Amino acid sequence: MEFDKKQLVVIGGGPAGLAAASAAKKAGLDDIVILERDERLGGILNQCIHNGFGLHTFHEELTGPEYAQRFIDEVKDLGIDCLLNTMVLDLDADKKVTFVNENGLQTIQADSIVLAMGCRERPRGALNIPGYRPAGIYSAGTAQKLVNIDGLMPGRNVVILGSGDIGLIMARRMSLEGAKVHVVAELMPYSGGLKRNIVQCLDDFGIPLKLSHTIVDIKGKERVERVVLTQVDENRRPVAGTEVEYPCDTLLLSCGLIPENELSKKAHIKMNTVTNGPLVNESLETSVPGVFACGNVLHVHDLVDFVSQEAAVAGRRAAQYVLKVLPDTKQEIGIKTRGIVRYTVPGTIDPDRMAEEQVVRFRVGEVMQNGSINVWLDDRRMVHKKRRVMAPGEMEQVILKKEWFDDPVNTIVIESGKEKE
Repeated sequence: MEFDKKQLVVIGGGPAGLAAASAAKKAGLDDIVILERDERLGGILNQCIHNGFGLHTFHEELTGPEYAQRFIDEVKDLGIDCLLNTMVLDLDADKKVTFVNENGLQTIQADSIVLAMGCRERPRGALNIPGYRPAGIYSAGTAQKLVNIDGLMPGRNVVILGSGDIGLIMARRMSLEGAKVHVVAELMPYSGGLKRNIVQCLDDFGIPLKLSHTIVDIKGKERVERVVLTQVDENRRPVAGTEVEYPCDTLLLSCGLIPENELSKKAHIKMNTVTNGPLVNESLETSVPGVFACGNVLHVHDLVDFVSQEAAVAGRRAAQYVLKVLPDTKQEIGIKTRGIVRYTVPGTIDPDRMAEEQVVRFRVGEVMQNGSINVWLDDRRMVHKKRRVMAPGEMEQVILKKEWFDDPVNTIVIESGKEKE
């Protein structure tokens, strides 16, 4: 298939791209294409064969491929064009998309674009771990693909660095396949994953989680033979005398995810330095009019259900933009953060363009017990929610109501901190 123009180009055919395209079609757009670099739709969900997906969206527990298939079927039933094995090479501020596939180099002029490229894992090169560079070092996601898609075992004696959700899930997966997972080490004093994954993937299998620990040496020239683990202080510096060696043939890295925003930067979209994703308004529209972002390319989510919800908003808003029923921005009220709130998505609100209920998602910067979340409009506190536990690994959200903005508002503040007794 070759196209010169499209009303909407969705870059990425994972859960975000599928939900955005489907929502845009239902909102009135007919001329849509999804560009996906892989040989199949579904994105990372194709290798996530564990359950736990879909509880919010479908009110049942699904595996990753089952969840993805629901949206793939919907996209096909709606007759949305999809180009697979298609790599997007360039995107400019005029919404021209350049890509390559079996038909060669092509360019589409889009009326609107939804960015749904997802995220990638942080590699060893970004971690500055000393030692040799032997075989047996994998990102957790690569190991997941080897086991779940290719039917290959990376190794039998495993150490995992980082307690992100993929690392926790792979601790369980490797154990189920007969490997010995010696330890999961985490640099920070808290886990980067969901509490349920710590319980189901580590506690249930007797795998120790060592917080405030990191790897300071990798030994073995041809293949990993052992790693040296050490405790770190409050400044994340190794504490002398706490080194412990673990014999292993495999090291899995689960040290964070990075949104895939090379294309966003080519289009000169303004970025959020905290999330490494685009800055967006209440419509999930970036600084380039008509370009919207959703899913893990915007900020890293903990649940795919939230990705789908967010992407549906981006798709509907893109459709409204093309159909010229999305009001022009009259005012942008910036959302300020206070306490342990690290960022918010969206970052600005236009009361004239917001929905009746506007979801604002954010993460906190540290573990806190007996805390609270507050929303202030100028000097009025509109939301006060007590939270028994808050952690960086779990996304938080608040809902703003359009009726609150009937009177003029100058500032919005979302804060989180210790609940005052």
